[in-house]
Formats: sequence, C-alpha cells, structure tokens
Amino acid sequence: MPRSPLVISVPHAGRDYPAEMQALLTVPIARLTGLEDRFVDAVASGALGDEAMIVAHRPRGWIDLNRSPVRDRDPQVDAGIEPRAFSAMASDKVRSGIGLIPRRAGGAENMWRRKLTTAEVAVRIAQDHAPYHAALAVALAAAHARFGTALLVDLHSMPPLPGATPARIVLGDRYGHSCGARFTDLAARVLRDTGLPLAVNHPYAGGHILNAHARPRAGIHGLQVEIDRSLYLDAALDRPGPGLDATIRRVRTLLDALTDAVLGDTRRIAAE
Repeated sequence: MPRSPLVISVPHAGRDYPAEMQALLTVPIARLTGLEDRFVDAVASGALGDEAMIVAHRPRGWIDLNRSPVRDRDPQVDAGIEPRAFSAMASDKVRSGIGLIPRRAGGAENMWRRKLTTAEVAVRIAQDHAPYHAALAVALAAAHARFGTALLVDLHSMPPLPGATPARIVLGDRYGHSCGARFTDLAARVLRDTGLPLAVNHPYAGGHILNAHARPRAGIHGLQVEIDRSLYLDAALDRPGPGLDATIRRVRTLLDALTDAVLGDTRRIAAE
C-alpha cells in the first residue's frame, strides 16, 4: 500500500559498470562520468520520505532508461538497425550520439570498439530498461489507485549552464503535455522561493520516461527536475560536496509542496 501519491525516478545516477562493458570501450570508465547524473541518487535518498523511489544502478552509458527502446536506437552502435531505413525516424538525440545506447562520451566520437549485436542490445533492454519501466508503472498505478492522482518526479542533474544568470534548476513537463500546470507552476514557485534561478522546459523538457508514463488526463502526472551539479557536488563535480545538505532540503521542500497539492486533488475528487 503506497504511503504517498508521489513516485521518484532516478534513472541516470548508476555507477555499476559491468566487466563486459569495460572490455568494449575505447575510453576509460573515468571518462564516462560525464554521462552520469553524478550522485544525484544521494540527493534523492537524502530527501526521501514516504515516496516510492526507483533508482537505476547500471550506468547511462550501458543503456539510457530515458530513451525509447524503439525510436532511439542508433545504427552506428546497434548492428540490428539498418541505417538507411532508420534515418528518417532517428531523433535528434540519436543523431547527436546520445540515443538508447550512447555513442559519444569522454571526447570519443564512438566509445564502442565495435557495433553491438542485436542479441547484446536485446539483453540490455530485457534486463535493465524493461524492468525499470515496469517498476515505475507498478508504483504509479498503485499510487493512483489509492490517491486518485499520482505524480512522477523524474530526478536528474545537469552541468552548469552558460550565461550571466543561468538557471540552477530546470523543470520539464514536455511543454504542458506530461503534467498539469498547477503542479508545474507550484514547483516553479517553491523552488524560486529558495532563491535559485529557474527555467521551465528549456533546455530540458523531459524525455522518454515522462512520455511513457505521464497521462495527466488520467490523473498520472510527470515532472522532470534537473539540478545543477555544482549545487551539491565538489569543485571537480565528482563527489558529494558541501552543498549536498542544502540541496536535499530544497528537494524535500519541493516534494512536500507537491504532496500537499496532490492530496488536495484527492480531497476535492472525494468531495465531488
């Protein structure tokens, strides 16, 4: 029985690099950390209350859980994809080398020594991608069944953005398609009140996770939250730093406000 209408997703903080992956790389593992939402799982764990939380342990370089296993396969990585037939439907993410299985990292144009076979890609989808999404679906369905409304908080981190006064947190709701405006607006207001510059949907509007799971008209909302890594990591952006506790408090404040808002929906629906 879920104790909260919120479900937290942490898909990109995995640091478990399997040996079979290391054998195929053209770059050292240390150069793949730029693909990670480095230690954002420490923020999520520190802020966790009654929410269900799904955290990936495999790294994004192994398979990206925020990419479609159908539309985001890269023919330069995946031997099972015919390049000419696929080019018309390839997403911008695939073209830039950060598809379902990333191609670019650590300064390398292709971080793989060879293309992966159809079977190798299928194993990654079956063992890592599909179970993660199944767990999210189960948790959201349970929250929705109990509370009438469920809200997925898809937690990520981002490198510091350029500019004189860059956003330190970016909220994404796929331009209003994944989350009711009342929840996005509330999240923006709460985070701005903590004193941080904030943006909505630019440059990160949300990806496959929101697209696959959020159905606002059915009462399941999804909001992506991107946190500037310099807020909670050290100066090298490598290990948890002195700002970790303050970032945890900000995220907890956000979760509390969203929980209150969703429970307000539940009370309103019950009264109708």
